[in-house]
Amino acid sequence: MFAARAFGRQAHVLPKWTQFRRVSTLEGAPHIYVFPNAEQANGSHILSLLPSEPTNPDLAIGVSSQLPPTTDTFKENPKFLSIVQEVCSQYAHEDPDAKSQAQVMVSVAGANLSSGGVLVTGSRGRTRRSGGDSSGGASGQGGAGSGGRGGWIHVSDSRRPPDYGRIAWPEDMFGSLEVDSKGQFVGENGNYQPSGTYRIITRDGIFGLSPFLREKLVQKLRELEK
Repeated sequence: MFAARAFGRQAHVLPKWTQFRRVSTLEGAPHIYVFPNAEQANGSHILSLLPSEPTNPDLAIGVSSQLPPTTDTFKENPKFLSIVQEVCSQYAHEDPDAKSQAQVMVSVAGANLSSGGVLVTGSRGRTRRSGGDSSGGASGQGGAGSGGRGGWIHVSDSRRPPDYGRIAWPEDMFGSLEVDSKGQFVGENGNYQPSGTYRIITRDGIFGLSPFLREKLVQKLRELEK
């Protein structure tokens, strides 16, 4: 699954007294940095989207007692999740993927489908496992089957994309955006509604936002870091 991967960076143009620095990232998730947890002597690790040291624990993704992190060894940071939701509320409706999904939802092709829509953040990920009511259609919630009527699309993690025309599992869903009958987002921010069920790590992988939202999130974290 995931493991730590170390990279050494030492440019030849740097002065001789410049120290050699090693930056570790999570294998399979190069955007996540791994640091030893100085506050604990049990060899745990802090996971963060920022490469800065020392790491601010309030801005970190969470802490894992071992690598690769698992659902049993990882403890998520609720403050980080609050920041993620703040960023999604502010920018999810501007995500190119969201705009595309909104247009698909109200298209003529979408009118021929019978289940709910979904926005999967990022272009790659594992195929969802079959079975389970939570992955069923959501025609009552809008989505791909709401051609010409508007409805809701769902902002979801890229680690387990749902089948086409299905909604994401609760632990993979960040929140939802409301779309009108013309494929435009309702209100100033698409009336974004957080799901309240998202989990940073599951058996299918760890936190994965779309490139657009991840960039916005990193910008927000850097602002808070200052």
